[in-house]
Amino acid sequence: MRGIRHLDLGALEGPVLVFGGPYSNAQAMAALIRVAQARGIPAAQMICSGDVVAYCGAPARTVAQIRALGCAVVAGNCEIQLGSDAPDCGCGFEDGSACDLLSAGWYGFAADILEEADKAWMASLPDVVSFRHQGARYAVIHGGMTDVARFIWPSSSTEVFAQEWAAVERAVGPVDHIIAGHAGVPFVKFIPRGRWINAGVIGMPAHDGQQGTRFAILEDGEVWIENLPYDAQGAAEDMTRAGLPQGYRDGLLSGYWPSEDVLPESLRVTPSARG
Repeated sequence: MRGIRHLDLGALEGPVLVFGGPYSNAQAMAALIRVAQARGIPAAQMICSGDVVAYCGAPARTVAQIRALGCAVVAGNCEIQLGSDAPDCGCGFEDGSACDLLSAGWYGFAADILEEADKAWMASLPDVVSFRHQGARYAVIHGGMTDVARFIWPSSSTEVFAQEWAAVERAVGPVDHIIAGHAGVPFVKFIPRGRWINAGVIGMPAHDGQQGTRFAILEDGEVWIENLPYDAQGAAEDMTRAGLPQGYRDGLLSGYWPSEDVLPESLRVTPSARG
């Protein structure tokens, strides 16, 4: 079992852009880079919470984009699995669920198409990235600290947040705020220790009927979840050309995930509400 890898970025001045899950969506990754350039945010002030490769049709292109960018990247379950030539994505889906069945298609495609150098890069990524910003210390993880593929939702219990916070601090020392990903739904939750921030993901919509995806900006001690418009049609066409399962491709265009069985009841959307 590998030990915890920690990357300390030191003090970051000015706005910090945090994003999760590019998910092999090269169009979304390109759109995010344009946003950062337009706002004058350098790669040294950008952090990805992992899962660079997942559901969409351009894994090699997306890895090339983020490696060329040179921002900090946390090892998500997808990086850990692909980097160790594991047989599946380790996403934490229940066996036999729709998400579990759909994941087999994209994971096999990505594992076959990625170069060994890209897999080696994935295997080298840190499990935790920390930094200081506006007098506060932040830690960035993927899912949970106790389990990289743990789904943590805004409705998760106080005990879950407390358990994960304690695990982070055992690994890297005291922190004021934690930034995480994996779940795919952006939120900011105030708990007794500080803010638990999920920046969302840029590779898939937030299951809200909008094609645009999400990222977060830290500035002046505040956090904003922002919308990322991008060429969803182009990303869907990449998936078609790759021969990937239709569910996630349709999700890019509809703004709704192909299955809700991973979501807590509070985040599910009835068919009638989807219009």
